[in-house]
Amino acid sequence: MEATTETNDGAENIVKDTRLEKEIFELHEATILIKKEIGKVIVGQDKMVDLMLIGLLTGGHVLLEGVPGIAKTLSAKMLAKTLSVGFSRIQFTPDLMPSDVIGTSVFNMKTSDFTFKQGPIFSNVILIDEINRSPAKTQAALFEAMEEKQVSVDGTTYPLAFPFFIIATQNPVEQEGTYKLPEAQLDRFLFKIKLQYPTLAEEQQILRRFKEDFDSRLSADVKPVLSAAKIKSCKEIVEKVYIKDELIDYIAKLVCETRNNGDIFLGASTRASLAIMKASKAIAALSGRSFVTPDDIRFVAGPVLNHRIILSSDRELEGIQEEDVINALIQKIEVPR
Repeated sequence: MEATTETNDGAENIVKDTRLEKEIFELHEATILIKKEIGKVIVGQDKMVDLMLIGLLTGGHVLLEGVPGIAKTLSAKMLAKTLSVGFSRIQFTPDLMPSDVIGTSVFNMKTSDFTFKQGPIFSNVILIDEINRSPAKTQAALFEAMEEKQVSVDGTTYPLAFPFFIIATQNPVEQEGTYKLPEAQLDRFLFKIKLQYPTLAEEQQILRRFKEDFDSRLSADVKPVLSAAKIKSCKEIVEKVYIKDELIDYIAKLVCETRNNGDIFLGASTRASLAIMKASKAIAALSGRSFVTPDDIRFVAGPVLNHRIILSSDRELEGIQEEDVINALIQKIEVPR
């Protein structure tokens, strides 16, 4: 059954599918449950949780950037605990080899043949801690896995199970012994999420919550909410979210503006346009809506673009941040009515 309704958020006269509306509502309710479970341990960081869920439901990957001790790793682990899927953690170090990530062929003396032993990348949610601690050769081992959802070893291709979701972390301050991620590697991430220190109120809440829990026993209370089958169903729901042509044009103009701006040396690619479109549909669904609004696009534009543009040398010398330039672009381009 379908019904026509009108809204005030740029989605006039959208024909709504009542079945889709029900599915969107169930997805929204599941999102609330996930946030509630994560909130048993993590204080604040609401936007980070939203963006990680968007990455999960769009088949993307996220890069968490922030100083040590602000719960990057813990947040990733708590999200994984709310999902009834496999989880692995890989600590990137300077001596880590590609085979330590994707696996290697091992000689079987009984059969006189080589057998492929899968590495930790063969899981569902993979936490890569301090991804910039390993050299380019090891980082490059992730390229095929992140983009194609498969791994090729000795001429044989091994598909990765669904869902396949990488959450990587890096410290932006300490650069000794690190290897900067190349642009091609960064472009594989749907978002780069820059985490900030908690507010005073959040810091006080954290201290009170753990004043009698030195070993973080609260994390044992976090329960799974979504199975792999349910995640796949939610992903299909996100794909059905309506986005009108005017908003698609708005996304295209925003990304094209990064390529024709004096403040930007290198603009965003077409992958960025697709990422904004997918992510805006996902945040609409997480918010309980079956249609995208301009606010959804503005919400995801920063995390999608901040690692895909390179500022001009003049702007870098002035200490201008990527977010400042992106916000200026958003303000410059007229919002569809």
